[in-house]
Amino acid sequence: MATMEKVPMLAEGYELLTADLKTLREERPRIVDAIEEARAHGDLSENAEYHAAKERQGQVEAQIAELEDKVSRAQIIDPSTLSGDRVIFGATVTLLDEDDKPVKYQIVGQTEADASKGRISYNSPIARAMIGKQKDDEIEVTVPSGDKFYLVDKIEFI
Repeated sequence: MATMEKVPMLAEGYELLTADLKTLREERPRIVDAIEEARAHGDLSENAEYHAAKERQGQVEAQIAELEDKVSRAQIIDPSTLSGDRVIFGATVTLLDEDDKPVKYQIVGQTEADASKGRISYNSPIARAMIGKQKDDEIEVTVPSGDKFYLVDKIEFI
């Protein structure tokens, strides 16, 4: 039997998930209406509108099931309530690269990750390398271009 593993996320990520779920649930009746309308056109074997509506219904139902699963297993973490001297989920970490150039990342849930905003998934290679480290620890990350080395400069919970 599969274990019900918690899905850690920030409150912001949880709100986005529930908003997406609400939007998909609101789409259900429109899809049913589209199927009924297409059915009224007659022969279903050559009815592209009917097949498209049925396919969309399958996609929406699959997305709803996936989102409901994530929402039911959500473990909402507020970084401002955390503290400590080690890197954990929710921490904002400033790293110094090999040229002493600072790089800042916040460790977040998979659904909230956006590298362009400095938010990386706890499952990403760099986050996995950071978790458990303290200030002044060195980390090594293997990326497609080779190994990268960083120094943990600052750990914040904001």
